[in-house]
Amino acid sequence: MDNFTVGFALCGSFCTFERAIEQIKNFKSRGADVIPIMSYNAFSTDTRFGKASEHIKKVEELCGRKIIASLADAEPIGPKKLLDILVIEPCTGNTIAKLAAGITDTPVTLAAKAHLRNEKPLLIAVSTNDALSAAASNIGRLLNCKHIYFVPMRQDDSVKKPRSVVADFSKTYEAALSALDGKQIQPIYL
Repeated sequence: MDNFTVGFALCGSFCTFERAIEQIKNFKSRGADVIPIMSYNAFSTDTRFGKASEHIKKVEELCGRKIIASLADAEPIGPKKLLDILVIEPCTGNTIAKLAAGITDTPVTLAAKAHLRNEKPLLIAVSTNDALSAAASNIGRLLNCKHIYFVPMRQDDSVKKPRSVVADFSKTYEAALSALDGKQIQPIYL
């Protein structure tokens, strides 16, 4: 990842933030320049998984720069060709639905639109409780889109949350390398 610029966007699946931040560390340790991005909810919501200000501080210190958290700051990603790859991790069902419908009203979805105009890879790490119900058609639509790739995903608790799917964040780096090469590694596994 030396000389690669990775956009790393976090959406509001707060229970996965620590695992996602580990992947930011992974990219940084491999020489990538990481530009952090957060959805409005990820940037402003305190939860039982931590305060927004704590997450922001941790991510900004790790990346050595401010988080892109507004539409105005996300828009230049495309025209300035800022990224080699954009990773959305975690990517919620809400963000997946917006991407599938072409809605760009958050910093993350506008960053994705701006980045895709350059025909460079967008890597999605699904984390949603409705992946095998309401979000399934949107995931299917995005699986079929050029320049959109997925981190391998699976059910995370088939008994207590039978429609929930989460990406295996430990495979993010491998999936990113493949996406940069125009290839999708196995997106769904048991």
